[in-house]
Amino acid sequence: MTNPLFDLTGRRALITGSSQGIGLALARGLAEAGAEVVLNGRDPARLAEAVAVIEGARALPFDVTDHAAARRAIDAFEADHGAIDILVNNAGMQFRAPLEDFPADAFQRLLQTNVASVFNVGQAVARHMIGRGRGRIINIASVQTALARPSIAPYTATKGAVGNLTKGMATDWARHGLQCNAIAPGYFDTPLNAALVADADFCAWLEKRTPAGRWGRVEELVGACVFLASDAASFVNGHVLYVDGGITASL
Repeated sequence: MTNPLFDLTGRRALITGSSQGIGLALARGLAEAGAEVVLNGRDPARLAEAVAVIEGARALPFDVTDHAAARRAIDAFEADHGAIDILVNNAGMQFRAPLEDFPADAFQRLLQTNVASVFNVGQAVARHMIGRGRGRIINIASVQTALARPSIAPYTATKGAVGNLTKGMATDWARHGLQCNAIAPGYFDTPLNAALVADADFCAWLEKRTPAGRWGRVEELVGACVFLASDAASFVNGHVLYVDGGITASL
C-alpha cells in the first residue's frame, strides 16, 4: 500500500522539457504516483509521442524562454482546465566550448533556456499558486550547481543561478504556502549527455570519479521528485537535493 504522504492523486503537474530524457522520466514517475501530468516541449511531434505513452497526459506547447508566451499559456490552461499544483522546471540545454572561444550567442541561449525559463514559467504558475495558498515548484539544477568542469563554464553559471533562484523563490513564496526546491542530478545517461556517453575516456574518468562508479539512470530521479512534490516535503523549502552517486561528496 502506498504511503499517503507520497500520494499525488488529484494533483496536476506541469513538466517543462518533458518530451524526452529526464523530463519524460519525471512525468512518468509523477503519473505513477497519481498525478495528472501536463507535458511541455519544443518539438510538437516528439511531444505528441511522449503524451501518447502516459495515460491521461495532456500537451501544453509554449516557448519557455518567452515570458509573455509562458504567462498566456499558463493563464489559459488554468482558466480552461484548472489548477497546476506542481511545476517541474526541467527545460534546459548544453553547449560545450573552451571558455576563451565560447560563442556569445550560445551563452545567451544558455541563459534564456536554463535560467530565464525557470523565472518565466515559475512566476506564471506561482501567481496562481499564491492565490490558492499552496503549490510545489521543483527546479532541475545540476551537479554543476556546485562544481565546474572544463568547456562548460557558462552552463555551470546557469545552473548555479538555478540553485540560487530556487532559494529566492522559497524566500519570497514560502509564506504563501509554496514549497520551492531543486533537484541537482549528477551525470545521467540522457540525450543532453549523448556526446559524453559516447566518449570512452570520459566514461572511464566518470566511473573513477563517482563513488557509485557509474552513470545515473533517469528513473533514479523519480523518487526525489515525488518526495518534493508530495506532502512528505511539507516543511522542505529552498533546498537543493543532489542525486549524483556521491560525486559532490568526494574528492
